[in-house]
Amino acid sequence: MEDSGQKQFYIATANLLNFSNPDRIYYENAPAYSQRQYQHKLRGITDLLAKAHADIIAVQEVWDSQALEELAVSLGFEPKHVVAPLASNDSASAYTQGRGAQNTPAVGIISRFEQLECSLLEDILPKAVIDIPDIGLYKRFNRPPLMLRVNAYGQPITIVTTHLKSKRAFFLRDENGHLLEDMDDPNIRVRAKLRSLCMRAAEAASIRMSIIERLHHTREPLILLGDMNDVTGSVTTQLMAETGEVNYDKSMRDVALFDAARIQSRYDWMRDVAYTHIYQGMPEVIDQLFVSEEFLPDSKFSLGQVERVDYFNDHLKWDYADRVIDHGIIRAKIKLND
Repeated sequence: MEDSGQKQFYIATANLLNFSNPDRIYYENAPAYSQRQYQHKLRGITDLLAKAHADIIAVQEVWDSQALEELAVSLGFEPKHVVAPLASNDSASAYTQGRGAQNTPAVGIISRFEQLECSLLEDILPKAVIDIPDIGLYKRFNRPPLMLRVNAYGQPITIVTTHLKSKRAFFLRDENGHLLEDMDDPNIRVRAKLRSLCMRAAEAASIRMSIIERLHHTREPLILLGDMNDVTGSVTTQLMAETGEVNYDKSMRDVALFDAARIQSRYDWMRDVAYTHIYQGMPEVIDQLFVSEEFLPDSKFSLGQVERVDYFNDHLKWDYADRVIDHGIIRAKIKLND
């Protein structure tokens, strides 16, 4: 937080690429980090995030809260600033019994600001549940989003971080993890990708409904950020934001979300060189940061504005073996009105 007398803060999102404690198996087919590999990863992520000077950092792909706390401390935070319930190493945790995340990594938030309220979105809301081909009703998030309400200079702000289902094809497996389908059959591959799309759509729709409930007829701002696993204009990302609806119905501003990169007051050209991930050889923005109407400078309900958005992605040009994370970091500077 800057000491300029102005009420402003930086908020960032980063996918930490399977960040776990050393000597701990997180996936059965992946080797655990040695102490040396862990320290290398910790230092590397610290170096990247230190440049962002963020006061709030949303993170994805965390296996252990202990590792996240070490990262937080290395960035000048305190362990109490870390919220990652589904990666908890606290033996008293009802979610993990202290074992950290199981089967799939979790999301978390590091925040310098006082925490007012915290919740996980575990269940897909009934109106968003859909039937996934060959699998059945999709009723629970694979990686539950985290909702944290903080007090930023006296202004409550709700932060929601999410890591949606990837585009990677979802093939059927038995209970021992053995494949039940021919991955080389192009028609089966299409069906497997359809399953992933359906899952991501259900997750996006459920997040959207939770956000509408939060924003409807309130003047309290909300920021949605994380790894959306699709581009800003995609159907699933826009299902969460519904930015375009404002063009037809101005009252939708109350519950719509706006891409921070498009409404920033400076450096608008930056979005033309932005990317946060390289997928099948193509750079794209799949890590995003959306804000509610209260951060639009031209809104009569404006409480502040997005001054600038920056992308930290130079490390994606390094050889793959040298990358400690495989996503870019997106950061927004938000200035609250005096």
